[in-house]
Amino acid sequence: MSVRKRFGLDIDGTVTDPNTFVPHLNKHFKRTLTLEDLTEYDLTSVLNITEVEFWDWMGKYEGMIYEQAELAPFAEAILHDWKKQHDLIYITARREHHAERTKNWFASKQLPFQHIELVGKHDKLEAVRTHNIDIFFEDKHDNAVAIAEEFNIPVILMDTPYNRLPAPNNVIRSYSWKEAKAWVDQWMMETTS
Repeated sequence: MSVRKRFGLDIDGTVTDPNTFVPHLNKHFKRTLTLEDLTEYDLTSVLNITEVEFWDWMGKYEGMIYEQAELAPFAEAILHDWKKQHDLIYITARREHHAERTKNWFASKQLPFQHIELVGKHDKLEAVRTHNIDIFFEDKHDNAVAIAEEFNIPVILMDTPYNRLPAPNNVIRSYSWKEAKAWVDQWMMETTS
């Protein structure tokens, strides 16, 4: 019998397809970007716009984008499999006024969760500490590194063009949810034997 673990999961770009924002960016900023063009997490530099312009755009469209977000390939089946043995705790930088919209999206996708925490900022350390997370899943490079270093836990970094900087050994780059699951399965065998 395996030991129940507390999985911390980011939502956007991790559980959702990292390509989610691209069509919206292209439509509203009249660009022809692909995910491969997003080599920085900070979209203001990619789009050559100001912070004010970016947050004005986010204020208008982020809710709709969250509602329309598609799941990353294979995430759904894997999360359903994991919920049988582990606690799934989502920790997202989404702001609190998106709480109902976020829970409605989880319901519409029939995704399992024990808890969803909208921290409203990218610093997730306090939430990881509060929920006593054993392993974390993230797409933002500096979050992954900070969590891995602060708590000495494995962090699965879902590969994207904007997170390809070097990372410590306990940040494990994964190119797909299937690859992430294979790593977690091996880790579970090693930590519970």
